[in-house]
Amino acid sequence: MSKVTPYLWYDSQAEEAVKLYTSLIPNSKITEVRYLDADSAKMTGKEEGSVFTLSFELDGVKYGAMNAGPHFKFNEAVSFVINCDSQEEVDKYWSALTADGGQESQCGWLKDKFGLSWQITPKRLFELIAKGGDVTKRVLNALYQMKKIDIQKLEDAAGGK
Repeated sequence: MSKVTPYLWYDSQAEEAVKLYTSLIPNSKITEVRYLDADSAKMTGKEEGSVFTLSFELDGVKYGAMNAGPHFKFNEAVSFVINCDSQEEVDKYWSALTADGGQESQCGWLKDKFGLSWQITPKRLFELIAKGGDVTKRVLNALYQMKKIDIQKLEDAAGGK
């Protein structure tokens, strides 16, 4: 077990969120679900038998999630990055994570319907930026015009089109 495990705080949607994330990302699973007993339910103001915490893995990395009330909200100071090999992957994650009330942002950033920030980033972006000079400038200029990243437009910019 790792000494450090990122933990996500939800009002009451932890189970729904974790099911979405583990269904989207390969090599992912829910490893434990803990429910509120009568005493804990009374202390938290939640229903007895409802999900309180979950342990899960996303691509083998361990996380926790809890239903702890509306006291704290996610913000862009923390985001999860999904490095994609293709435009199809970018499209798949983008569509799934912006569905049902998710919000698009700039340069491959989005918020899912639970408010968690994600960066859906093609690996090709970093390869093109690493070229340096005018190529990097053109690629970044193209990127700054995008919400969901379009790999072909980045390639076109790198080539001077």
